[in-house]
Amino acid sequence: QVQLVESGGGLVQPGGSLRLSCAASGFIFSNYAMRWYRQAPGKGRETVATIGSTGRDTNYADSVKGRFTISRDNAKKTVYLQMNSLKPEDTAVYYCKAPGRSYDNWGQGTQVTVSS
Repeated sequence: QVQLVESGGGLVQPGGSLRLSCAASGFIFSNYAMRWYRQAPGKGRETVATIGSTGRDTNYADSVKGRFTISRDNAKKTVYLQMNSLKPEDTAVYYCKAPGRSYDNWGQGTQVTVSS
């Protein structure tokens, strides 16, 4: 059974940093690109960042480019999101998923709140 467990969220002041982790199990992690999504209150889920199966290729939403960095450790079956220079508009629940496995259930997500 596929499991995606996100962690690392919290309350941070504007300009601060957080590092999110997503531990995956139940599928061959190293075969799949992974993606971070987020959903702000009252809004739809949006793509934040994507990383290829080897970690060589990455892609970011314009809103986070230059501030966020996605990475992965295939040995640990974990994908990370380093978030710097956080803004109030980054407040959301963050989720990870393999875009090639849209049929998997979503994890519980991790709440990120950016506020002074």
